Amino acid sequence: MASPALSHFLPRFGVVAAVVSALGLAGCQSLNTQDTLPPLSGVQPLKGLAQNVSVRRNSQGMPLIESNTFHDALFSLGYVHASDRINQMVTLRLLAQGRLAEMSGPDALDVDRLMRAVNLKKSAGELYNASSPRLKRFFEVYARGVNAYLFRYRDKLPSDLAQTGYKPEYWKPEDSALLFCLLNFSESANLQEELSSLVLAQTVGADKLAWLTPVAPDEPLASSEADNLKGVNLSQISGLAALDAAIQQLRAFNSLGSTTSSNWAIAPQRSRSGKSLLANDLSSRLQTPSPWNYVQIRAPKYQAAGVSIAGLPTLFAGFNGKVAWSMSAAKGDTQDLFLEKVRRQGGALYYESNGKWLPAVVRNETFFAKGQRPIRETVYETRHGALLNSAQSLGSGYGLALQTADLKDDKSLDALFDLSRAQNASKASDATREIRAITLNMIFADASSIGWQVTGRFPNRREGQGLLPSPGWDGRFDWDGYADAMLHPYDQDPPQGWLGMANQRTAPRGYGMQLSNSWDAPERSERLAQLAGAGKHDSRSMIAMQYDQSTLFAAKLKAMFNAPGMAQPLKQAIDALPPAERAKAQEAFNRLMAFDGRLAATSGDAAIYELFLQQSTQQIFLDELGPETSAAWKAFASNAKLSYSAQADHLLGREDSPFWDDLRTPQKEDKPAILARSLAAAITAGDSQLGVDHRAWQWGKLHSYTWKNTSGQTVRGPVAAGGDHTTLNSSSYDAAQGFDTLEAPGLRMIVDFAQVEPMMGQNGIGQSGNPASPHYANGIDPWLRAQYLSFPMQLQNLEKVYGKTRLTLVPGK
Repeated sequence: MASPALSHFLPRFGVVAAVVSALGLAGCQSLNTQDTLPPLSGVQPLKGLAQNVSVRRNSQGMPLIESNTFHDALFSLGYVHASDRINQMVTLRLLAQGRLAEMSGPDALDVDRLMRAVNLKKSAGELYNASSPRLKRFFEVYARGVNAYLFRYRDKLPSDLAQTGYKPEYWKPEDSALLFCLLNFSESANLQEELSSLVLAQTVGADKLAWLTPVAPDEPLASSEADNLKGVNLSQISGLAALDAAIQQLRAFNSLGSTTSSNWAIAPQRSRSGKSLLANDLSSRLQTPSPWNYVQIRAPKYQAAGVSIAGLPTLFAGFNGKVAWSMSAAKGDTQDLFLEKVRRQGGALYYESNGKWLPAVVRNETFFAKGQRPIRETVYETRHGALLNSAQSLGSGYGLALQTADLKDDKSLDALFDLSRAQNASKASDATREIRAITLNMIFADASSIGWQVTGRFPNRREGQGLLPSPGWDGRFDWDGYADAMLHPYDQDPPQGWLGMANQRTAPRGYGMQLSNSWDAPERSERLAQLAGAGKHDSRSMIAMQYDQSTLFAAKLKAMFNAPGMAQPLKQAIDALPPAERAKAQEAFNRLMAFDGRLAATSGDAAIYELFLQQSTQQIFLDELGPETSAAWKAFASNAKLSYSAQADHLLGREDSPFWDDLRTPQKEDKPAILARSLAAAITAGDSQLGVDHRAWQWGKLHSYTWKNTSGQTVRGPVAAGGDHTTLNSSSYDAAQGFDTLEAPGLRMIVDFAQVEPMMGQNGIGQSGNPASPHYANGIDPWLRAQYLSFPMQLQNLEKVYGKTRLTLVPGK
């Protein structure tokens, strides 16, 4: 529906705007933090606009952009994104370019080395060049809007950016494609797992590695993948620990890193109203700002409200009045590490390929770290891709080459725009099938229909699964093109009346193509199915699902305790403990068997349950992977956060695992003995952390939310938290370390087609990334209280949400 003409409330002014300088930005220091806040009302002349544009904000600072042309809407979106999130945009761009040390200093050099090797600039160039002329114009106009902000506020940048002393460059259209490629790189699930698995293999050997690399609860161990590493002298992999540390450091810098997420849709037959519903959760670290923000646009032939990433003129999830669409991580494995045999000869580096030694391609890179002289280094490339450990003075030994999907003919950016304009579920389905550059679960709906599509570009591997690094010298493990997009899993209007994704395995064993082996624990998706498949639904039940804190893993744990082959041996193992330990173990066992699985912040049984999970992790694995400061333990913890964990795998099965034996004792332990110890240790740890009055124990006293800024300073918290990584209302923590919440749903959206205004949402932290803004963290309280804001589509309802106060952007000269 086209917006009405805006000229009746947008005054025209013949104000001359300053001309954008070609000499770069100068003077980033701000004397008054309030000066760094662009006005929310009044008139702002900007060169590049054709007509006046209105920008109104709701109570949490989320913008409504009203324009007479789509060109002006995109320009204004660039200006608004920069106004809200310029520090985030600049930081992510530098990260993607491998230039973060220019702003952050030499501590970021290892991350920069990694990102230069990954070479997202090349991928972004392929993606941008493959886009349509229409899409390129959109990105060019958006970039001009960003630059209008950068010029106007070059002396009044937000304090956290100004204090770095870094002078941001102007935004290029290709920079938006670069951020999209960073998002794509971050969403691929397996690179960090492969590196961490090599670190683990250096400690336990290839023979035991498969026990630490579970794929899914009903899948056999990946022994054949681990067998590929047998015979490889893992100590000859140069700089592996440093590279693994750089990958983990990258996750700390990268707010777009792969996280838990969920989306689901309810078909009309399961809806109270007879019309569809859709919901979406996108998790993020508890850091200001979150990667996501809301924006609403009204222009002729285009109106939509939804989820954006500052720096990208794209809505990844949203509603346009006819169609709602949403996304969650598909956990696609579209990156493979190859072990390459390398050797030096005459100053050049060679690598082996099918019995021949080939010269590595040389790429020279220069790094500029703040406060240091330039550093010149070489990146070497093989037929599989760049060697990620090029900076480690490679000689004779092994390099690690990263292969990623090429994007030369990719139309994903066009497809995402087409999706936001789709007028029915069928058109949305057509658009999602064309998204190849990123692996997502896209769920979409109109009032009478729902659908799901897995997007991405998945390699066909000649042999192996790519779960662990493959021998690069053997062509048997090479890629052979990509899976036919028609094989990507999809569904539309299923008989069960709902569709839902929570990063679980979406392709059954034996499926005709390989999506991944890095699925999350299945309990969130199982709980989603349990709730979605029960009764009739409305927006209230959608909210209840988004805030649900029940775990199904507790019932599985109790079933394991009661299993015929476990119940009696476990009782005997508890009875064999010293009296004080026996009493503790029995108390923990009794409390766990009575636990209902509700991980409420106030629950004492939930505290004991989570303490048991933590202590069992240490009892099973720490003897071989510790101490807790070791690279192996950190690698183990890292992998446990990324997919189905060895901890859960061992608790529910794996009685024959060698890790049940505690190498620190002369006798050989079995699973019941370690479980009995873990039960007692849970009470001991609780006494230490929560006090000796067990009736006063609460899960939220161990587990809390604390929001921090990019410098690590606390913005809000601690606030008692419920849930964990297995609950729909996800609240993950590091099972190998402590209980502090690492990630939580940072943005939520619900679309109920039965409502007059179907869309509502919440941004869990704040719209603005400027610490001086009142909208920097004012989304936290509504998030804690389950309060949602409406995103109205009808003209007569806009004022109720967005008010009358507006900033009028006018053409400048």
